[in-house]
Amino acid sequence: MNKSSDRVLLAPKKREFFKLGAVAGISGYLASHAIEASGKDIKPPATKPYLEPLPVYGPKLEAVVVDPLPQEYPHPDEAGRDPHQGWDHWPPQKTYIMEVKEAWHSFHPHLRPQKIWGYDGILPGPTIVAREGEPIIVRYVNLLEPDASSFGSPEISTHLHNGHAASESDGFAGNYFSPTKAGPTLSRPGKYYDCLYTNCYAGYDKWPDTDGDSREGLGTLWYHDHREHFTAANVYKGLAGFYLIFDHIDSGDEDDPSDTALRLPSGVGVYDIPLIIQDQMFDASGTRIFNQFDTDGFLGNKIALNGKIAPFFEVARRKYRFRVLNGSVARFYHLSIRHKGIDLPFQVIANDGNLLPAAVPMTSFGLAPAERIDIVVDFSAAPIAIGDELFLIDRIRQDKGRGPETLLSATGSPIMRFNVDRDEADNSRVPPLLRELPPMDLKSVRQKRHFEFERFNGVWEINGKTFDVEKPVFKVKRGAAEIWTLEGKGSWHHPIHIHMEEARILSRSGKPPPPHEAGRKDVIVLKPGETVKVFIQFRDFVGKYMMHCHNTIHEDHAMMLRFDVEE
Repeated sequence: MNKSSDRVLLAPKKREFFKLGAVAGISGYLASHAIEASGKDIKPPATKPYLEPLPVYGPKLEAVVVDPLPQEYPHPDEAGRDPHQGWDHWPPQKTYIMEVKEAWHSFHPHLRPQKIWGYDGILPGPTIVAREGEPIIVRYVNLLEPDASSFGSPEISTHLHNGHAASESDGFAGNYFSPTKAGPTLSRPGKYYDCLYTNCYAGYDKWPDTDGDSREGLGTLWYHDHREHFTAANVYKGLAGFYLIFDHIDSGDEDDPSDTALRLPSGVGVYDIPLIIQDQMFDASGTRIFNQFDTDGFLGNKIALNGKIAPFFEVARRKYRFRVLNGSVARFYHLSIRHKGIDLPFQVIANDGNLLPAAVPMTSFGLAPAERIDIVVDFSAAPIAIGDELFLIDRIRQDKGRGPETLLSATGSPIMRFNVDRDEADNSRVPPLLRELPPMDLKSVRQKRHFEFERFNGVWEINGKTFDVEKPVFKVKRGAAEIWTLEGKGSWHHPIHIHMEEARILSRSGKPPPPHEAGRKDVIVLKPGETVKVFIQFRDFVGKYMMHCHNTIHEDHAMMLRFDVEE
């Protein structure tokens, strides 16, 4: 089998858009190495399903040797970041080294191997397991070749999505670096970049004795590249992975004797399974391709789960926790687990990175780009028997990047098979109460803001403006509580992500949110013409942050804004 690197699609009609510089600062090498082609109606090779097992990871191991040691101010070999906030209060207890490099990856035995960019050279990246109250350093070492001849940028900036992180560790779009280049918000290039993840609860300023408010605990986070103008390409190329946080409530131990522990299905990579869904496009030769300039939003023609197309997963007759992440550029999903033609009931315990106050029984759920849902599935429920097969089904109809159709497919498409092959002990449970929600003090709101997400002359805008990496659109006082109104204009769907803090949905077009959206959210999905009001507050840290559409093509084509939190 001949190996082939992936290649970029550049639609001819978009070349003028590129030349005009409507997205300022895009590196010239992307266009110079682009292959002009149309991504429409490409017929990829057939891929027989269920030939390979689902890849599952245990927790990444901490580094034994760290040289040079992490420090508050950047080392001379490190990219020129700002000093770490809270260094004296949250000194790192562990360090993880993540090497960002190119490697070969097989999506399916019937497709040729593809070049990917991966954290530690794997797709998805390693799963980091952290604990509240245990600050860590993640050192991102950039080993990518500077003369990339395919899509993507070899300069990187890693964002911990849903992390309550200080600005210098948030993965700001202008903080991209390589050994030879630096983004406009860094002072110099560097071989690596240290992010301090405090793993504290939000609200530390008000609750210092408990390291913040435990009602603000986080669970299912993910990290991904956030390089200005190239987020879509770099994440699609492989730069994404899971970051999970446990505490005394969601303790990660189903045998935990503590009265506070929920005892949910546990064991990361055993009964606690992260799943990242990403669609990929392959041409007729089986080579992966990408179109940076499909400004509606790029869609693939095959769906990969943890980097494999149509894998199988062997399960025991017991409960499992699945943390499902939509890591796609623009594709939405509507997922169910089907057993002998019937959708299996399960319990939704978390939406985005946060446990709900109580589990919500459901048989299917929708998922926009960057959204996460944690579900508990009981494979011992009648009438499931050893030898049975169940299928993870996607029922979305979507052939345009602007968003899905309203009506779901009656049958759907299977994207993974579960093989029930054994009995095993199960001490896990889903208790009636999960994590209490903190109250919203609406009387404390001093500022209301309105944001319109729209398209003008082929460019994505927020309130009529495109992204300026060096200038904040507005400033927020640290500790401030605000109400933001997010309005989707036109006929596009926009999953909106706000950095640093989570929001609480007050209303969707005047109506209360559904039960599974009643918790804390970091991705707010706007349907065409929809208006969503949210309560949000900005605590503990200062610096530059972003809000943007997580259809990452929209984001790269300027639907993003910078806001600063200040004292």
